[in-house]
Amino acid sequence: MMEKDRTILLVDMNSFFASIEQQCNPHLKGKPIAVGGPIDSRSVVSAASYEARQFGVRSGMPVGEALARCPELILVRADLRKYVDVSRRVFQICGDFTDLMEIYSVDECFMDVTPTESLFGGAWNLAIDLKRRIREELGLTCSIGIGPNKTLAKLAAGMQKPDGLVRIRPEEAAELLDRLPVEKLHGIGGKVAARLKRIGITTAGEMGRMSRERLKREFGVYGEILHEMGKGTYSSPVVPYHNPLDVKSVGHSHTLAKNTRDWELLERHLLRLSEMVGRRLREQKLAGRTVTLVVRRADMHTFSHQRSLSEYIDDGYDIYQVASSILHKQAGNKHAIRLIGVCVSNLVKGTRQLNLFADERQKRLMQAADAINDRYGEFTIRRARLIDIEPHPGSTRQRSQQLMAAGGSM
Repeated sequence: MMEKDRTILLVDMNSFFASIEQQCNPHLKGKPIAVGGPIDSRSVVSAASYEARQFGVRSGMPVGEALARCPELILVRADLRKYVDVSRRVFQICGDFTDLMEIYSVDECFMDVTPTESLFGGAWNLAIDLKRRIREELGLTCSIGIGPNKTLAKLAAGMQKPDGLVRIRPEEAAELLDRLPVEKLHGIGGKVAARLKRIGITTAGEMGRMSRERLKREFGVYGEILHEMGKGTYSSPVVPYHNPLDVKSVGHSHTLAKNTRDWELLERHLLRLSEMVGRRLREQKLAGRTVTLVVRRADMHTFSHQRSLSEYIDDGYDIYQVASSILHKQAGNKHAIRLIGVCVSNLVKGTRQLNLFADERQKRLMQAADAINDRYGEFTIRRARLIDIEPHPGSTRQRSQQLMAAGGSM
């Protein structure tokens, strides 16, 4: 019996960073804005609103050039912590439609809805409902592509922007690919496209009609994949982001603004990082037995030491106490410190820390704090000791990487 065709969605948030800023600040709606660095820096545009794109402003463009193209451009400083928090909320909504979800980037995810689409009246109705929920709950729009595999779903998502919904059915793929430039297919960059052009291939259809053996001679094993992509039949699985086998550890690190031997300051940063790790563990329903402290000195020598416990923990303060006890051994060190990090490994799924809570009230307090921080952003609720310690963009960037590819190392 033939295997049932899969139904894959690619959810792509529209101008994600810029749209979030416009949603947070109504005065920015309808205006050309760019998320980036300060005007007097060599920074580049991270994201441009669709109003700014009409003037030719694009991601990756130097800020100075963007302002020259659009003098009315409003430059907004990037807030990665905010973007990652909204990204998490988007993926939580997506997770209500299927467990088979692969986070591809901070603003994109693949969803295999083959087992669940019938519950929502089919893939098209499911996508409409998903778009509605993202719009109503977050005030944002997305473009969704539907296809029998990830390649065609990704292609479909890019065909109508913003706020698009396109489906490519298996029987429609051949005609569409026949005239599609090869570089429009996800996974084919400029170098591969140039090599394909040298052997007479400029469209995806031509690539699918080229013999598998010829492509293998030119590209090795990758030639087989190119052949299937050109035919519209290349199928790779959607790898769920929550696969516990993929998560080896959860950690965060922070490079200090300047080298220091201020052990009180180091302790406070360590507490902040430990709280972040604890929240990530609880969010993923993980707990761990091994705590690792990483310290990098000013001379770039890196010290790493770990301690294994008899109990599994997921509370940031307990993680901090273990890491702090390791840090105390370095207190007599004459070298200044430039980086500090903490990591929890030896993880299990579905186990919550139970016996280290002082009482049930402490447990409820932590759950309430998690709920508030989930809704309003990381460290909305924080320990008094951390009031004047702001999360560093680097920590948020690492969280973004963790969302895109679970692996959890520092």
